[in-house]
Amino acid sequence: MRSTTRRLSSVTDRQIDLNEFAGGDGFLFVRDGVGVAGRGVAARADKNQIEKILREISDQNTSSVAGSGPIAIGCIPFVGCDPHEFAIPRIVIGKTSSGEQWISQIGEDDFDLATSTNSTVKPNAASFSVNPGVPVERYLEAVRCTAQAVKEGRLEKAVIARDIFVSADKPFDIGAVLLRLKASFGSSYRYSIDGLIGASPELLVAVAGNQVTSHPLAGTAPRSGNQVTDAKVAEELLSSAKNQVEHRIVIDMVRDTLLPWCSFLDWQAEPSIVSVANVQHLGTEISGQLSEPRPSVLELAYALSPTPALGGAPREAALHQIAAVEGMSRGRYGGAVGYFNACGDGTFAVAIRCAEFDSSRKTARLFAGGGIVADSEPETELAETQAKFQAMLAALIRP
Repeated sequence: MRSTTRRLSSVTDRQIDLNEFAGGDGFLFVRDGVGVAGRGVAARADKNQIEKILREISDQNTSSVAGSGPIAIGCIPFVGCDPHEFAIPRIVIGKTSSGEQWISQIGEDDFDLATSTNSTVKPNAASFSVNPGVPVERYLEAVRCTAQAVKEGRLEKAVIARDIFVSADKPFDIGAVLLRLKASFGSSYRYSIDGLIGASPELLVAVAGNQVTSHPLAGTAPRSGNQVTDAKVAEELLSSAKNQVEHRIVIDMVRDTLLPWCSFLDWQAEPSIVSVANVQHLGTEISGQLSEPRPSVLELAYALSPTPALGGAPREAALHQIAAVEGMSRGRYGGAVGYFNACGDGTFAVAIRCAEFDSSRKTARLFAGGGIVADSEPETELAETQAKFQAMLAALIRP
């Protein structure tokens, strides 16, 4: 395959909104206006072939923008050996943190950038119903059993999740949902890939040249919107022994996984508060320099996924516990979502705060979970999932 890549002029091409370009049927991965959006599909392949296909694209690149060119985008499912593919969009627009814009097109078909970014959101009044997937009673029992397993020393932590189904009498407008997520969660990693959309606050791993970064989150408390109350809750979160234990398990795993690939790796001594619209988390920034020959971001994403923030520790024992008690198949929830280029640079976020649409787009499946340790209380964990559901629920049903 052949492609051409050029810089977009801020004068003649105007500033492109990546949400707008992706629309309801494209690909999107963006945070704070930085990222990629794609349309069409030039190729699809599994993890064993996708990097080779990407490298074999002959790209005539005149943009002089670092990281520009064809990309692959997709999801690693929670169970990484489940069948899955990555897509290479036919047309990609990228935006950098310095404000540079570029466009890459595979093939020679005429493409009108002006008409492709003039989408509008139309009012679409609909009726909704919300129903549990996993029964609440089953979820509460799963939390109790898992906390007991931790007390008995069979594992250190396992994440127990549940799902709900939101159904509408008209198809959801995915483009409109993405715009609502942008308004409320612009600093999260917003994504739309083959019917899975979301706004994840958690960076799994990013690679740019020989630099690697990760920002794991674990430990959650709700936000009320009242600054005084939220500050008090944040202090309680930082001092919570239960949440600190849960967070340390995640940090240790990410650090130990990345370290063999790095000549240098550093991390914050103490976690800090990461706030999004509806909840706040404990987060720790990790960054380092990769050794040669350096791994691709895809290789690192597979090594890290699922993190203890979505699986548990030890990994195999936690995954066995989840399969035994959770009562559902997670699919792509809890895995990783992101993109990468032919050089192996790219970004993956943890696939959380998401909704997965059926083929009719009239039903969306939402997921939420929390880390279970010895001190976990089922009712408290249920309240945490309810808080986490609010991000996607509001984006789906808000007029």
